[in-house]
Amino acid sequence: MVAALIRVTGDWTLAEDCAQEALAAAVERWPRDGVPGNPGGWLMTVARNRATDVLRRATVERHKLRELALLTDPRPGADDPAQDVVDDRLRLVFTCCHPALSLEARVALTLRTVAGVPTAEIARAFLVGESTMTRRITRAKARIAAAGVPYRVPSGSALAERLPGVLAVLYLLFTRGYDADGEPAFATEAVRLARLLDRLMPAEPEVAALYALLLLQHSRRAARRDADGELRTLAEQDRSRWDRAALAEAGTVLARAERLAAGRPAPPSADARTAAGRVDRPGPYLLQARIAACHATTPDADRTDWPTIARCYDELLRLRPTPVIGLNRAVAHGYAYGPAVGLALLAGARAGGALDGYPPALAAEAELTARSGDPSGAALLFRAAADLVGSDAERRALLRRADGLAPARPR
Repeated sequence: MVAALIRVTGDWTLAEDCAQEALAAAVERWPRDGVPGNPGGWLMTVARNRATDVLRRATVERHKLRELALLTDPRPGADDPAQDVVDDRLRLVFTCCHPALSLEARVALTLRTVAGVPTAEIARAFLVGESTMTRRITRAKARIAAAGVPYRVPSGSALAERLPGVLAVLYLLFTRGYDADGEPAFATEAVRLARLLDRLMPAEPEVAALYALLLLQHSRRAARRDADGELRTLAEQDRSRWDRAALAEAGTVLARAERLAAGRPAPPSADARTAAGRVDRPGPYLLQARIAACHATTPDADRTDWPTIARCYDELLRLRPTPVIGLNRAVAHGYAYGPAVGLALLAGARAGGALDGYPPALAAEAELTARSGDPSGAALLFRAAADLVGSDAERRALLRRADGLAPARPR
């Protein structure tokens, strides 16, 4: 709704306000009158009518009023406008990712406008106050308006210039939905937008790689929780519950990404403008997709190809030398070459204090400690990690792992 209204009116605030008013009207009327047969069409009609009223009062250009009148009010039996909605959201992602904005502003604006993440949660993610984040998002919108950024998917060099930011935002959107307490619809929407972007740029290896990566991760969504709703680690999951169709599609897409990254000729249908963007070495999303594929292609966790995963993390750390990637590399090496190697690399990743108080770092140390033959020490570390996580589901999973190693101690 917001994306469609922005496309027509060019007014971010008006679009968001009208969408909010439509939702508020639904909360008031639906319990009394019943949910309409087409809730989406009902909401769009109310939002469109509100925008029309505001524009009439403001005497805005007539063509905007005409376009608003043409916004689809979908009814059963009418043409499905879903593709137009997806296109609107992709246009909105590219608009939010304009290079005139800082990367932080791009991510925050996209999460707020495209994914509907509350400003307070975005602020927590960036470690700032809600009022500060509100001002940043407002300034970002104003900067886009002042620069006259066109509301469309760019082409040529502008497309390549904005691509890294778009890929980062889609990855974060997926992560937002894939977290233990995340909203699954965000992950589904990220996969759908990645598919659309892959169709737009079929000769870009990192676009195909991101799409494959999201498919591989999303294929496991049904197995991440057991019958009681408790989180299960990758090693504990029932692999028969993985989505085989998604895995098969991911394999095909990943093979194409590998061919493109190796510099092989792109398919005849590929856009010549994007073919120039090929690289001869794997990018970060291709490396992550290879890691996910290593997990997906083994019948059980005991046969995972950890040496290959460790080599991928070696290369990924070279491309993106961050503490979190260093942490993941330490775990991979610990499984591939022994816990002592992993613990040594983990100590290096934690140097400087960047991972202090980071629950996954404590959980990784606990797992490697358990594998080294110290279950009591590992249990203490798992409980320390449980004390720090914000998710109840993750806390229970960590405590369950601790209790499996050593009896719980009275507090």
